[in-house]
Amino acid sequence: MEFEKLQQQSMAEWKELQSSKKPRILIGTGTCGRAAGSLKTLEAIKNELKRLNIDAIVTEVGCIGLCYTEPIVDIIKPGQPRIAYGKVTPEVAVKLIQDYLAGDNPHPELALGTVGEGTIPGIPKMSEHPMLKPQVRISLRNCGNIDPKDIKQYIASGGYSGFAKALQMAPDDVIAELKKSGLRGRGGAGFSAGMKWELCRKAPGDVKYVICNFDEGDPGAFMNRLLLEGDPHSLLEGLLIGGHAIGASKGYIYCRAEKPLAIERLDFAIKQMHEYGLLGDNILGSKMSFDIEVKKGAGAFVCGEETALMASIEGKRGMPRSRPPFPAVSGLWGKPTNINNVETWANSAIILQKGGAWFAGFGTEKSKGTKTFALAGKITRTGLIEVPMGMPLRTIINDIGGGPVGGRKFKAVQTGGPSGGCLPASKLDLPVDYESLAEAGAIVGSGGMVVADEDTCMVDLARFFLSFVQHESCGKCVPCRVGTRQMLKILERITNGKGKPEDIAQLENLAKTIKAGSLCALGGTAPNPVLTTLRYFKDEYEAHINDKRCPAHSCKALIEYAIVPQKCEGCMICMRQCPASAIKGGKRLIHIIDQSKCTKCGTCMEVCPERFGAVVKLSGEKMDIPSEPIPVIVKNKAAAAKAE
Repeated sequence: MEFEKLQQQSMAEWKELQSSKKPRILIGTGTCGRAAGSLKTLEAIKNELKRLNIDAIVTEVGCIGLCYTEPIVDIIKPGQPRIAYGKVTPEVAVKLIQDYLAGDNPHPELALGTVGEGTIPGIPKMSEHPMLKPQVRISLRNCGNIDPKDIKQYIASGGYSGFAKALQMAPDDVIAELKKSGLRGRGGAGFSAGMKWELCRKAPGDVKYVICNFDEGDPGAFMNRLLLEGDPHSLLEGLLIGGHAIGASKGYIYCRAEKPLAIERLDFAIKQMHEYGLLGDNILGSKMSFDIEVKKGAGAFVCGEETALMASIEGKRGMPRSRPPFPAVSGLWGKPTNINNVETWANSAIILQKGGAWFAGFGTEKSKGTKTFALAGKITRTGLIEVPMGMPLRTIINDIGGGPVGGRKFKAVQTGGPSGGCLPASKLDLPVDYESLAEAGAIVGSGGMVVADEDTCMVDLARFFLSFVQHESCGKCVPCRVGTRQMLKILERITNGKGKPEDIAQLENLAKTIKAGSLCALGGTAPNPVLTTLRYFKDEYEAHINDKRCPAHSCKALIEYAIVPQKCEGCMICMRQCPASAIKGGKRLIHIIDQSKCTKCGTCMEVCPERFGAVVKLSGEKMDIPSEPIPVIVKNKAAAAKAE
């Protein structure tokens, strides 16, 4: 089928769907939605529609990014605005169908907002939602709005028009358009995508490859996964454009096998592309022949490094090699190869659709366009966002993310994954772009942002990220294999209260050696969490080492739970709930925690009635505690007698 006819047909079907006389229900069934129970909600919706004999169109869509309020369900009643609802349990879904679809009550108290045109009294517009209002959604433009398993819905939204346009252009002109956009690789290093494509195109050789790096193994990172679960064709169109521009006839998507839903939707999308003549020989009547294969990896973090990734595709152990030669000259099976991550390829598609100058209109002078970030950790509104490059951290964390959970004090944010850096509150006004974050000791990376509040120990946080990197080290080079292990041993010693004054200098020396001598970027950036926490939170290291105290009251070896005698009412709740039987006492007796038995699980603090608040966590603080349980001092005898 000619693309113009396919496009017209797709747009006609889309228009017909939008004006349907049947009610429509959209439900997010991405991984985050499923984790929150969306499949049970979906089942309840279908059962209730059948029970009430309502003929409705139910569509599974991807995540719109508001992961904290999943499952999300949108209801479009004929003649009424589209309404988005959050935290839709099966019970809530049944209520909405009964009261709104079968009745006239849209339940404003349950709604997140209206989507698109039209308003309903008492329901705000979704465009004004605090998490969505500051965003500019380019790569995420279709997520939550189209059926990821329907290629025609993607085409109706402008999909594959960028590729059709590219086919009418000379490859060098396609690359020039990409360079005009200023797009930099969204996988971490931030190298110019246009220059990278150009190097591969100019490399000698008749056989070339393009690869999508979908390894995404950072703790707390889920940008690429949610993008592909909601809009797989945006990546696939980008690969087609890259194949034409570079002169490749084969593309690979390297994906962790632990992302089954994304793989399922990719496989289905590739099958649809074959059916509609977008893959195979003589694509859309041109001389271009191109195919795409999904390669599943076993989940090694080091395979996010491009040379290790290529080794894995070739069936070898995923280990990096020295460069040069760079992949653009000698990559997969020794052939010129271009590797970009999911977001870079998806952006390439929209750039060819709307033009490089359009994309360059967002962001900063050196960091063009938008960037997706995964907000995770101790933040109120967790989820996936997309903002113009250069937006201050403060806006992202406080305005979009709602700040730390429960109104607690912000302490730090880890940007760029386990190889990124921890930035303190004093850096909240820092613009999020490649240069600014690098100067502060962090990186943009693939887009992970893990927020820490006042209860987070920065020494222990550095230990956690370093333990991850050390565990994922392939072991090929000595600086990474041995150096990260030694750094981890020092950090474990410090958090266990056995640190030495010379440990700080030794950590800094090891970090410099690892950064300078490691073979790949995994080792080269592994010390970043330690270096940035030493740079901005050195006082916490000194407290652990010199005072054997954890200021955040987090490190188990340096804390103990105690019961404040003046607050204990002898209610026996903590004693009954203690899993280690470490609490002594009785009715109307001040309780005491036996530190030799205490496992520091914190149960006693959790169950102590809030009105008492008798259990506290100590780290270095002194408190007068009786050696044996003694009677509670009753200050108000009349109140006590009445209570009994």
